[in-house]
Formats: sequence, C-alpha cells, structure tokens
Amino acid sequence: MHHRLAPAQSIVTGFGVVLLIGTTLLLLPIAATGTPATPVEALFTATSALCVTGLVVVDTAAFWSPFGIAVIAALIQLGGLGIMMFAALVGIALARRMSVRARLNATAEAKAFGEPNVRRLARNIFFTSICIEAVVALILIVRFMVGYGYELGQAIWHGVFHAVSAFNNAGFALYSDSMMGFVDDPWLGLPMCAAIVLGGIGFPVLRELAREWRRPLHWSMNTRIVLPGTIALLALSIAVVTVTEWNNPDTLGELDPATRVLAGVFSAVQMRTAGFNSVDVGAMHDQTLLFTDIMMFIGGGPAGTAGGIKLTTVAVLWFIVWTELRGGAAVNIFGKRLSRSVHREAISVVLLSFAAVAAATLALLAMTEFTLDQVLFESVSAFATVGLSIGITADVPEAGQIILAMLMFLGRLGPLTLGSALALRERRIAYELPKERPVIG
Repeated sequence: MHHRLAPAQSIVTGFGVVLLIGTTLLLLPIAATGTPATPVEALFTATSALCVTGLVVVDTAAFWSPFGIAVIAALIQLGGLGIMMFAALVGIALARRMSVRARLNATAEAKAFGEPNVRRLARNIFFTSICIEAVVALILIVRFMVGYGYELGQAIWHGVFHAVSAFNNAGFALYSDSMMGFVDDPWLGLPMCAAIVLGGIGFPVLRELAREWRRPLHWSMNTRIVLPGTIALLALSIAVVTVTEWNNPDTLGELDPATRVLAGVFSAVQMRTAGFNSVDVGAMHDQTLLFTDIMMFIGGGPAGTAGGIKLTTVAVLWFIVWTELRGGAAVNIFGKRLSRSVHREAISVVLLSFAAVAAATLALLAMTEFTLDQVLFESVSAFATVGLSIGITADVPEAGQIILAMLMFLGRLGPLTLGSALALRERRIAYELPKERPVIG
C-alpha cells in the first residue's frame, strides 16, 4: 500500500532533500576559492543559507567562489520562498495545474489553511518577493556604482545578493566584516532594513495591507497583532540599543551623533530576525546582548522569512495571561474568541523552543570554554534563524557546529512542524477521561 506523506512530513522531507543537494554542491572544489570545504563546513553553510540564518563558520567573502556564493544565494531564495511553495510554482509553470497534495503542502508551509486559491497564493508570494528584492537591488546597485565606484557587473552582483539576503532575513554578506564598512551609509543600510522588515512581517500581512490598507477595521486578527507589534518592538529595540550603546567606544561611542542613530536603527532591525551587523556585536554591553536574546527569541511575523517563536505566539500568551489575571472565562482578542487549540499550540511552541535552546546551550557549555552569555547568544541566534554572532561560531568544535545546524533547521521549520513530521501517525481518541486539576502556583 502506497504511503502518502502528511504535509508536515513533506515539508521536512523537502527541506532535507534541498539541504543535501546544497551541501553536496558546496563540497565541490569549484565552490571554494582554495581548499574545498569540509563536510561540516558545507553542511553548516548550506543549513544556514536554507534556513535563512546567516551564521557562518568560514568567511563568506574570502572562502567561497562565485559558484559557491551563487549556491548560497539560491538556497537563501528557496529557504525564504519555501520548498513546498517553490514546488507548487514549478508545478503551475509546467503543468498549469496543482494536485490536491501539492495544494495541501503549499498551504501548510505558508500557514494559509483558509486560502481558497492556492495558485494565486503561490504567485502572490513569488511576485511579492521578486518585486521587493528587485526594488531594493536597484537602489543598492546605484549606490554601489555612484558612491563606491563599482563596475556595473560588480554592483549588480553585490546589489542583488544583499537584496535577496536582506528580504529573506538571511544576513549573509559579501564582506568579511558584514556591513561594518558601511555603518555611516543610509543609502545602503535603510533599504536593507526596509527589506528585512517587509520580509519579516509575513506574506499574509503584506497581502492584506495591499488589499485593505485603507480599511483597518477589516484587517484580520493576524494583521492587527503583527503590524502594531512589529512597530512597537522596532521602536523599543531602537531606543534600547541606541541608549545603552551610545557611549560604548567599541560600538557607537566613537561615531558622530547622526551615525550613532543610524547604526542603532540598523542594529535594532537586525536583532529581530536578520544577521547583518554594522558594529561589533561581541563588544556590546551585557544588557544589550540580553535584550537582543529576548528580541531574537520573539522574532517576526508568521508565514514570512522571519524566525523566532513569532509575534502572534507571544501575543496569544499575553492575552491568555491577561485573561487569567482578570478572571475571564474565555480569551478574547479584538472582539473574537480565541480557540482553545490555539492556546495549546502557543504554549507548546514556547516550551519546545525553550527546551531546544536550553538543551543546546547546556551541550555547548559542556564541550567549550565559552561563557554562558556567549553560548546562549549563539544558541538563540541559531534557533531564531537570526544569524547575529559575537564571533565564536567558527571556534565551536564540529560537534557543536552540528548542534547549531540542528537548531537552525528546527527553528526554520518550527518545533510543531518537525514534531508532527516525526510522529508515526495521528492519534484520534474517541473518548474523554474524567477531569482533575493539580494545584498551580
């Protein structure tokens, strides 16, 4: 009897197959400028690119050849777009139709179970990605040519790569110091920040804003949570980073006031989900790093290129707590009652995510000499697919790098998706047990 994969299993399998292909391509001698990559270097880089993270164990600009960088860019685009969504687009292009299985897989990956027209959904996601990346790439290309004297081909190469990396919240850069050489350039930093934010709020929000931007009362609960939540967390992050690092001579302190503000804005945007940096993250104050841990863990909007546990998950937990404090019987958000299954899903995501980060942190502490704050930062960055680093990733032993790669894979797919894929079968119980409750608190 032919066994058909469930949507969650198809998503995990698709990512696994593409990861294997990407790793194989990066192992080829043509992918490196000198000595070919080791299996762990190739696997880690492919995972980081496909999971749109940005953590690296080798210098992207110096180690990889143009072929290797092209493979990384392709993996970033596939990871941001989604393997199942890409497969759906290929199916539409070749056969002009989609099977029921392809529709289920695509909607499961895009978190769009209520979408009646999957073909239109796939096309909208594709064209939204391409259009935003094209606009940002054009701005970067012009800036590289006019401001830095790049030749047209070199400007296109750098502009397109960084636009793709920014919109997909990947954080890969073609410079050994990431974007630190452009800390005072708003014509590069701000367009990249805009691309990161647009990619991070999620395709459902972008699509709804395009259709209903004049009628906020018609917005869905998802958009009402993600849009103001994104604005609030960005404002808070900008204020915290700029204030705490203002006089730090190793980060913002030696810059002129206008550049300090620009660097503060750029750094605040990155900590939500992208991995570029225009100042030395490892030199930031402890309070800034702890705040960054929290922002990375929260992440961006669902069904986009952002990582973390997502803004909607945090919002649901907050409303659950608020309802409990007020003694309410049901959790209501914006005039709608929240399903109890959403309660369980949010709690499960947070607990499983916390457990994954904690387990990885303990393992890395046991095998390295790094401090808790250093290891925790790398673990959260990997799980939240952010890619910010305090500079220890390459010094972690290979076993630790594999752990970080597993965290990236788990973070990109989500603990519930991966757990559902690993489950042998879905259990349906036709009875309920008697209720009883332990003492809480």
